[in-house]
Amino acid sequence: MTFRLVSLNLNGIRSAATKGFVEWADSIGADCMGVQELKAQHSDIAGRFERIAGLDGHFHFAEKKGYSGVGLYTRKVPSEVLVGLGDAEFDAEGRWVETRYDTAKRKFSVISCYFPSGSSSQERQEAKFRFLDLMYPHLMRLKAEREFVLVGDVNIAHKEIDLKNWKGNLKNSGFLPEERAWMDRLFEEGGLVDVFRTLNTLPDQYTWWSNRGQARAKNVGWRIDYHLATPGVAATARSTSIYTAQRFSDHAPLWVDYDWTW
Repeated sequence: MTFRLVSLNLNGIRSAATKGFVEWADSIGADCMGVQELKAQHSDIAGRFERIAGLDGHFHFAEKKGYSGVGLYTRKVPSEVLVGLGDAEFDAEGRWVETRYDTAKRKFSVISCYFPSGSSSQERQEAKFRFLDLMYPHLMRLKAEREFVLVGDVNIAHKEIDLKNWKGNLKNSGFLPEERAWMDRLFEEGGLVDVFRTLNTLPDQYTWWSNRGQARAKNVGWRIDYHLATPGVAATARSTSIYTAQRFSDHAPLWVDYDWTW
């Protein structure tokens, strides 16, 4: 059975909807779709976006209006939904929603997560480092008890192949040595898998482009959106695609098809 899981940073769900996001979602046959950067509150979602493409949505909104927020749309009714990480600083920013599909035989989660960006100031970079310090042990605890796939905007390009202008970004947020080392640790010591790279090892595979200087037209981009999976799930990944034919956001949708019974 194919399990199609999509990730997309919307850069505002209302903005993305005006650009055809909802109609596109209807056409792709997703079983789950994690979205980030809703830039919306419950009142903005109600009556418009609780259900998309036949999928029921679950959300974690930021306290600040027009900021952050994540959602996870799912075809199957979860056994449990977890909103937030249990950390006051980052739960106020709406960064984690997890749907669980547990049975007597197996525990399985799909997570939509939005990592902080550190590009606007040193203060935000320090917040990003605090988030990474929180996230690693949290993911390791999850891995010890269940299979999962986390989809989302991680705001880190892992390797030189993952951004066009890597030499010019060695001192910039998103490609700092400390951030890349965190990714190394996640994969090498932590045992999680960058699913996209198991299926596609080609250069010039990007999911985000700056709005400056015709970056998207020239494909001067970054791969900062991921499927991060436990090895059991990752081993069932069969195909992947970054969808660039339409533009709903400054990010592109990334999906993976898994041979995974959920």
